[in-house]
Amino acid sequence: MAHFAQLDENNVVVQVIVVDNADILDENGDESELLGVAICQSLIGADTIWKQTSYNASFRKNYAGIGMTYDPDRDAFIHPQPYPSWTLNEETCRWGAPVNMPTDHPLYDWDEENQQWVSLI
Repeated sequence: MAHFAQLDENNVVVQVIVVDNADILDENGDESELLGVAICQSLIGADTIWKQTSYNASFRKNYAGIGMTYDPDRDAFIHPQPYPSWTLNEETCRWGAPVNMPTDHPLYDWDEENQQWVSLI
């Protein structure tokens, strides 16, 4: 199945829909994003904006989700920045804390004011 993200005028994802792979094959049998976009526009509206997204993140860095932004310069879907101190990893287009999370257990939360991870157990 192929997945397509609808974008608003600010490139924010407002929904993701699924299209059958067989419906987006071109005359050579190759998957075509343009055909998928045409199907999405025929279903939702001709004036809507669509980008294909990959469920396993094999392209466009991350699988699109509602509230994420499509960055055309990076050709990537990016989550909103979770905290002001976090920076975007240009390779993965994922946000990272200024301090690595401890690895002794998985239950930590970020304390932005003190710039540290706080154990939840």
